[in-house]
Amino acid sequence: MAQVTQKKGRGRKIVGILALLFVLLGLYFGLIKAPPDAYQGEVQRIMYLHIPSILTAYLSFFIVFVGSCLFLWKREKRDDILASSAAEIGVLFTGLTIIEGSIWGKPTWGVWWTWDARLTLTAILCLIFVGYLMLRSLIEDETRGAVCSAVLGIIGFLDIPLIHMSVYWWRTLHQPPSILRPDKTPWENIHPSMLIALAINFVAFILLYFYLLSLRFRLGEMKEEVKTSKLYGGAS
Repeated sequence: MAQVTQKKGRGRKIVGILALLFVLLGLYFGLIKAPPDAYQGEVQRIMYLHIPSILTAYLSFFIVFVGSCLFLWKREKRDDILASSAAEIGVLFTGLTIIEGSIWGKPTWGVWWTWDARLTLTAILCLIFVGYLMLRSLIEDETRGAVCSAVLGIIGFLDIPLIHMSVYWWRTLHQPPSILRPDKTPWENIHPSMLIALAINFVAFILLYFYLLSLRFRLGEMKEEVKTSKLYGGAS
């Protein structure tokens, strides 16, 4: 058991180091190597953080969705720990996305915030999973709280397709996706150097995400170990 823990610790450390290296590399490509946008100028460079952060949030909530489904099916605590850990980090990256979007929106639209369909749905997504985390702490029965939050996590994930399609279904200020467009391949819609910078930053965010997720998941496991030890210690 100790050897497995040590191996996981070493793996986590390697992922953390890689995340740091890719973050630095991504900053270099995003701030220096890639050219400024032809229309928006230097402010467009925030795209190299904005897009990876929301895609990472989507990934995190997908993991919440999977973990919640598995927990409702098998009722295994590890699945619940995974879902709750991913939800916390997903809220962090969604909040970061909203802040980055506001910074980008001020010079582009002239306002920090507008009730645009995509912005509003993203804010709703963040609030749903803040509610998910609050629900876990408000319900005293731990198992019941886990079940209720799992149901909310599954429902909350359904907001993500609405966010992605909002720019097609409604008239919005927000521009259509630069990368995930059904009518074009990525290299048709973005300069290759910009695409490279975006790809590097996306890898950096994914590595950082899994590093944080592994830490939070391990913390959840340790809390369960403490509860178990107290339970059996008290019984003896």
